[in-house]
Amino acid sequence: MIKVLKEGLFTTIQDIGRFGYKNIGVPVSGSMDQTSAKLANLLLGNDESSAVLEMTLVGPTLEFMNDTYISITGADMNPSLNKQKVLQNKPLFVNKGDILYLSHSSNGMRSYLGIKGGFNSEKKLGSKSFYRGITKREKLIKNDKIKFAKVTSSPMKMNKSINDFKINRKNKINVFKGPEFDLLDSNSKDIIFNTDFTIGVNNRMGYNLVEPIENSISSIISSPVMPGTVQLTPSGRLIILCRDCQTSGGYPRVLQLDKSSMDSLSQKTIGETIKLKLV
Repeated sequence: MIKVLKEGLFTTIQDIGRFGYKNIGVPVSGSMDQTSAKLANLLLGNDESSAVLEMTLVGPTLEFMNDTYISITGADMNPSLNKQKVLQNKPLFVNKGDILYLSHSSNGMRSYLGIKGGFNSEKKLGSKSFYRGITKREKLIKNDKIKFAKVTSSPMKMNKSINDFKINRKNKINVFKGPEFDLLDSNSKDIIFNTDFTIGVNNRMGYNLVEPIENSISSIISSPVMPGTVQLTPSGRLIILCRDCQTSGGYPRVLQLDKSSMDSLSQKTIGETIKLKLV
């Protein structure tokens, strides 16, 4: 097991998500940065869909109750083992009693911790991803104990290059047309693709963009939405829906992010800027 000595800002267990239940209003959830989460697993020889810890902005302090191998990917939270700095993006052996410290992120929003054999947390509706009302916990708290598979064999060498998993840290976010895109007037379209949007309040449900545009579309009948859907609110502001988003909504769906841009966005913090590029 791992014991949580400090929980960090918002630490959860996530996998690739919860599929097949949107018809009853259950969000997909899953790792915000799927590429970094998959890399954490592949470095250890796990199936890429295995559950990992997702850590946001400020990481936890964790005590290992058994020997194991771990990996750390995504945002740089300056990890150290027993106060000695350790490297990311490679397998790391930890001994029983070792303490892993993760602090404030110096690059990016979310970091991922994989463990050899995967975490043995409870699966609900086909996924181990935390979500309030479905799993017992919304996030990990101090003194929680997390079970993992007791596997100490050395991870096999990855058959892919780490470069294949690098996230685009540039501010370009690729989008394609949403169902209501053609209802926008030409002026609104020009503004959308020529504005450096500032990221405002955000969480696992969605990212708010600060700069408003002129909204020439009235609200629509409540319709399906998904992670990556860009909604245009009556105030003219854009909201990019994320992994824990609702399954339907009444705001026009003007754009949709592609998968790689979803991962890239998940590493952006308040105050950073992005530019939307139609592909």
